[in-house]
Amino acid sequence: RRDVKNAGLLGAGWNLAYRALNKVTRFMALTMLSVTPETVDASFLSGKAEHQHRFLSAAELEHLSRDPANEMPAGFVAEALTRGDRCYAILDGGVVASYGWYLRQETAVTEELSLRFSPQWAYMYKGFTRPEYRGQRLHAIGMAQAMMEHSREGCRGLVSYVESNNYSSLKSCYRMGYVKAGTIVALRVGGRYFIRAGPGCVSFG
Repeated sequence: RRDVKNAGLLGAGWNLAYRALNKVTRFMALTMLSVTPETVDASFLSGKAEHQHRFLSAAELEHLSRDPANEMPAGFVAEALTRGDRCYAILDGGVVASYGWYLRQETAVTEELSLRFSPQWAYMYKGFTRPEYRGQRLHAIGMAQAMMEHSREGCRGLVSYVESNNYSSLKSCYRMGYVKAGTIVALRVGGRYFIRAGPGCVSFG
């Protein structure tokens, strides 16, 4: 019912076919998206006055890694910082209400596949909002404001992907201002992947 509401009967049928195919092999149809200062919904660029929005320092991240409630293990933090990844957070006093990690280099999509893109763009991963702050659009607000911070540093915006049958996530992305760039299809046959990136993905590298 949710699929029919979000994507119609054809969308619901595609979701069933997508899931069925993944029972026999690995198949992904990734909708590639981008958001820039020109496309972002301005309502996501403001938040509560008492909240701070900024990148966290290495010392702050090390401190946060000690609390399991933040879902940020010390080993993960150390590895991410070594790569040069950064964490952008929304803080409510001394509490990190929401965060997302950002990078501008190749990143793993699965254990076998990586996503490569131009360093003119940033990519967000590992978004998290504490349970008591959910329902306040903090994930989208943090992502929009992190995009603006990257833009001020010379970045064109954020690039992302959503599996084409994940209609709820696609709806949220479009609401925030993401624009579809193209589609990447990957199909595993035996031990080999066949991958095709649509023409709209070329400008993103």
